[in-house]
Amino acid sequence: MERAQALQPAPQSMKVRAVFVSDVHLGTRGCQAELLLDFLRQCDCEHLYLLGDIVDGWRLRTRWYWPSSHDAVVSCVLARARDGVRVHYIPGNHDAFLRDSAGAIFGGVEIVGETIHESADGLRYLLLHGDRFDLVATHTPWLARVGDVAYRVLLGASVALNRARRRRGLPFWSLSAWAKLKVKEAVNFISDYETRIADEARCRGVHGVICGHIHHAAMRDEDGVRYINTGDWVESCTAVVEHFDGSFEIVRWPQMTRPGRGDAAGAHPPMTRRARMAFRRSLGEFTAARPPRGRRRRGSRHAAPAPREHAQEPGA
Repeated sequence: MERAQALQPAPQSMKVRAVFVSDVHLGTRGCQAELLLDFLRQCDCEHLYLLGDIVDGWRLRTRWYWPSSHDAVVSCVLARARDGVRVHYIPGNHDAFLRDSAGAIFGGVEIVGETIHESADGLRYLLLHGDRFDLVATHTPWLARVGDVAYRVLLGASVALNRARRRRGLPFWSLSAWAKLKVKEAVNFISDYETRIADEARCRGVHGVICGHIHHAAMRDEDGVRYINTGDWVESCTAVVEHFDGSFEIVRWPQMTRPGRGDAAGAHPPMTRRARMAFRRSLGEFTAARPPRGRRRRGSRHAAPAPREHAQEPGA
């Protein structure tokens, strides 16, 4: 199958067998939490796989940001687990602090390092985040951090640009995604990443691999192995769904309308107290371990507060 290029908007409601989501980056201003919440509400599924970087621990260690819409996403996921949906969370490099909790269950959400998903037509797919196949992240982590800072700068510029575009009635357009695809090295990186991760699936004896990490949705065959990438919920707002006949589809959630933050906050019942407290304890220990940030400027108000017990703090 050719690489997915033109992605069609998803219908406003869908019943599918499985949903695969990655790279949400809750805890950052670039996260499209309201759109993800709308997508999760409209999807009726049996399996929900969270393939890493759902929470951005890198950013939360330096500055705390957690609006009600981010808490609502967590509550929605936990509500789905409570309703009988099988939810698996595979941590990525930005939420790697959860990898030590592999095997644990928070409110029905199981934390796993990686797993195998068997499709309705009997094919086996390796599910993982994919960061260990990123040579920059594994061999030069300092460069990955620099790239993360540059990426946030581009996202900030993209937010300002799209604010102006909305005032003119123009659709969303990602400056950072455009910049990445225009840089030859970035295009080569994506191609190499896809080849490496498909080779791993081939060595494991599975029929395909479903991953995230590079924020680039794709679905194609790589020498007999199906490679599927879910994309992200920062730039493209894409996910992968499996239909009941075993076929897979990349969906891009509509971006023309965005529900207000107030609508996102209370639409689902609150998360269970045990799950909320367990996750906050893990996230609190992680953020408390951040290195000193140096002397604050007089009158600065930007120190990151510790998580507190109220409706705007995080969950799974």
